[in-house]
Amino acid sequence: MKKPVHNPREVAEIVAVQALSFIAGDPERLGRFLAETGIGPETLRTAAADPQFLASVLDFVMRDDATVKAFASVSQLHPTNIAAARQVLGDPHWERDVP
Repeated sequence: MKKPVHNPREVAEIVAVQALSFIAGDPERLGRFLAETGIGPETLRTAAADPQFLASVLDFVMRDDATVKAFASVSQLHPTNIAAARQVLGDPHWERDVP
């Protein structure tokens, strides 16, 4: 059984990785994302370790109402939770290793 995650930074990263998976699940959406970010599909895994990249993933999802609603539905999250995750990833004061 997995240990529950309570650290806001970790939760935000999980949401962003779910969003990246959501983007990757649609070839057209993935193509737009890759074109806008300038990265290649072979570097997605490496880029996903960067909190700034994860923030950009959530920016991409949130900028279009239909996309954020679709991701919210798939991930079973409320859009405000997605926005909160983005805020945490953009805040340098949230430490990753806080107990």
